[in-house]
Amino acid sequence: MELTLMRVTFSKEIPGLGEKIKALRKDSSKSLTELAAQAGISTPHWHRIENEKIQELPIETLRSIEKALGAELGIET
Repeated sequence: MELTLMRVTFSKEIPGLGEKIKALRKDSSKSLTELAAQAGISTPHWHRIENEKIQELPIETLRSIEKALGAELGIET
């Protein structure tokens, strides 16, 4: 029997997430360009995330940002 992959998604509002990401970036020794590249997103997109100009942030993108920053934001799925 062949297994089928199923993606489970969830929605959770995280107040101040953009500010937390911004604070961690400012504390980082890496440049914004370097962090964005490591997270696999563009620099403008990173800015939109920090400024909370986007409505949805895929968990994969959040985990990539955490990895680039070397920090966990404490958001459980």
